[in-house]
Amino acid sequence: MATDDLTIVLADDHDLVRAGFRVILESEPGFRVVGEAADGAEAVHAVRAHRPDVVCLDVQMPNVDGLEAARRIAALPDPPAVLVLTTFDHDDALFQALEAGASGFLLKNASPERLIDAVRTVAAGDALLAPDVTRRVISRATAAPSAPSTTRGDDALAAAGLTDRETDVLRLLARGLSNAEIATELYVGEATVKTHVSNVLQKLGLRDRIQAVVWAFEHGVAGNPA
Repeated sequence: MATDDLTIVLADDHDLVRAGFRVILESEPGFRVVGEAADGAEAVHAVRAHRPDVVCLDVQMPNVDGLEAARRIAALPDPPAVLVLTTFDHDDALFQALEAGASGFLLKNASPERLIDAVRTVAAGDALLAPDVTRRVISRATAAPSAPSTTRGDDALAAAGLTDRETDVLRLLARGLSNAEIATELYVGEATVKTHVSNVLQKLGLRDRIQAVVWAFEHGVAGNPA
């Protein structure tokens, strides 16, 4: 068994759902399901035991739900990427999942190909920021009652100390592009993009790419999502 397999833990309270996801994911070369859980507490235990690259979490599970499990997993040392899977498309679930530290949010009626792509995306350190999800994240963030930033545009970028290339990366993040897509757009390697993304997050004092997208829109340094 390859040591560089992408490892996955599945957490869902329905045995048939987990079995279906396992079949789909293990049909992809290099994907390996290393653990399963029927509730959130078991999911946290499985993550501690197996140290996977990705954990796929159902939202509605008994005892400890997926959102609380996501919070506990995010607090672990070197946590895996968290992909939240659900049967409903409610904004509250979406934003609670993102706030809990999830890297992505996918409906269970997505195609097998979409599930495989989603797992690969979050494992690579990218967030699932489809344009419609981006718009909803921005709408929610900018509708918050906190005082708006008075520093905008070039002033905000200068204050943060972002380089021109880091600014380019931030704007492409705000369009929902993955690291691979940004690399193609800027004619650089993915490793270089990852370094720029890390620098952007550090300089802006942000937790993840989703917060970077919100920051870009709040400060007027990104266009509307496509």
